[in-house]
Amino acid sequence: MVDFASGAMDEEKIFNPGKDSVDKPQPVTGKKRLSQHQENDVKLARAAVLLCLLISPLAAQEIKDTSYITSTGERVLRLECVVPIARQEAWKLFTTAEGLKKWIAPVVAIDFRVGGQLLTNYDKTKLAGDPGTIRLPIVNYLEAEMLTLKVELNESFAARVVKEDQDLQEIIQFFDLGKGKTRLISSMIGWGKGPEWDKTYAFFAKGNAWTYKELLKLFR
Repeated sequence: MVDFASGAMDEEKIFNPGKDSVDKPQPVTGKKRLSQHQENDVKLARAAVLLCLLISPLAAQEIKDTSYITSTGERVLRLECVVPIARQEAWKLFTTAEGLKKWIAPVVAIDFRVGGQLLTNYDKTKLAGDPGTIRLPIVNYLEAEMLTLKVELNESFAARVVKEDQDLQEIIQFFDLGKGKTRLISSMIGWGKGPEWDKTYAFFAKGNAWTYKELLKLFR
């Protein structure tokens, strides 16, 4: 677009060329100067590109709550996120002590096999197995595709919930998105019913979101 108001080009000479425009050759320059309006457009375009470059990686690293109720009335606490690493590398962050220590807890011990277990403790002065240790038996897995952990509730939860719990577990799925990205989906199933279970659900909804945000901090 030509901006006549900028003075970069003369409207009268474009549409009504007179003697001056014919007889007097215009100076030739190596580079045509942009009008102020065009320069502003270029600056805005560059700013928009820079903003996209800054925002896109952060947007891809958000935690999305996609929880739902199944057709049979069971709750599924479901969280999703995308990590900027290949699926095999993401798998290591969940299945090796070295990987888990980077984000889940300072104290980690894992016997990775069906029937094995994952032990974590948030107190770095403790050992795996000491008081405060969280135990997550490994129910099953498919290499770099899916991992199922049994959630064992400790004495900090309501006695009724601890007594009734048999099926509470977390299923973690790994989806290869290509270009060095992996989608992680965490689904907790096996919830009971009643006020005590509602409180337990709310606890894990908040706790799981916090835990996966800690994971995403590795890439910021």
